Amino acid sequence: MKENNNLALRYCPHCGKAYRDVPALSRADNKTLICPDCGTREALESIGVKEAEQEKILATIHHAMEG
Repeated sequence: MKENNNLALRYCPHCGKAYRDVPALSRADNKTLICPDCGTREALESIGVKEAEQEKILATIHHAMEG
């Protein structure tokens, strides 16, 4: 996948992680920009996916993005 180094460094207010990806909009308030991982977690949580399964899904996404 092509990396975009033109995006500014941001810090996620949920997890504190630094990221340069396109941010996600938090479902909690529909205003706060959060990191893509936290956005994915919020989306998965909204459909009832448990935390352990969320982490497996995120690991799969990260692995797919590496290649």
